[in-house]
Amino acid sequence: MPNQRSGITHNYFKYVSKTLKIAVTGPESTGKSWLSKRLAAHYDTLWVPEYAREYVENLDRPYRKEDILIISKEQLAREEQAAPSARKYLFCDTELIVSKIWEVYKYDTLDPWLEKHIRENRYALYLLCDIDLPWEYDPLREYPHKRQFFFDWFTHELEQYGFPYRIVSGGYDERLGNAISLIDDYFARD
Repeated sequence: MPNQRSGITHNYFKYVSKTLKIAVTGPESTGKSWLSKRLAAHYDTLWVPEYAREYVENLDRPYRKEDILIISKEQLAREEQAAPSARKYLFCDTELIVSKIWEVYKYDTLDPWLEKHIRENRYALYLLCDIDLPWEYDPLREYPHKRQFFFDWFTHELEQYGFPYRIVSGGYDERLGNAISLIDDYFARD
């Protein structure tokens, strides 16, 4: 029966509470956006694009340390906004460990807000994209020669936090198939 004040049914809240957020993460040029979009299409649900790209493309100056926090907060806000409309899964093209790594690497600092929200904003599963795809040039990408370094750092962070993750590898089509199998296998136990 609908709640008379809000017009929202109890099934709406039941449905929303079962949405599982899946983070697609990893170093630059590993197919995160491509994979997020296709996983959302496969599971007939939504994905949240990486806000950092939109933000930096619209800057009229080089990005600065304080921009990382602005980007991170907006990324989470967009996830929260999309979650009620998602069906079972919500695919998130990036997550806050990306912001942490970038801030620590580039500025040798870490905003306490990031550390707090990495721990609080857990995902049901993290898909860590392997570096086995060829590097594709993009003016926003900065470190083609450090892919293994960053991949190892992502792995360390995920393990340090104890977050559930799976590594997704292979060429594009193979990567999509592998990701679908990993997701289906991981959530089959629930």
